Amino acid sequence: QVQLAESGGGLVQAGGSLRLSCTASGRTLRSYAMGWFRQAPGKEREFVAGTNWSGSRINYADSVKGRFTISRDNAKNLVYLQMNSLKPEDTAVYYCATGRAYGSGVDSSVDEYDAWGQGTQVTVSS
Repeated sequence: QVQLAESGGGLVQAGGSLRLSCTASGRTLRSYAMGWFRQAPGKEREFVAGTNWSGSRINYADSVKGRFTISRDNAKNLVYLQMNSLKPEDTAVYYCATGRAYGSGVDSSVDEYDAWGQGTQVTVSS
């Protein structure tokens, strides 16, 4: 059974940076598309960034383009989300998730991801 675990969240001032990490047990992430999502209180979970299994396709939500970077280290079975120029509206619980195996594209729908971590809180103060 696959288990994902996020880390790296915390409290940061607006304009600051954080790097989130996602690791897995029970599954080798290199074969799967990976996604980062977030959910703020009272809001639906939304797509933030995703990469296909090879890293050749990457998509970002418009709200984070130019500020966030998703990357993967398949040798270490890790996926990262580098978040720069953070804004108070980035405050949310951030989740990583695994998507399709060997797919060429990057899905932004939560329904296309089947394994999720417990999430890590990111709070950006103004």
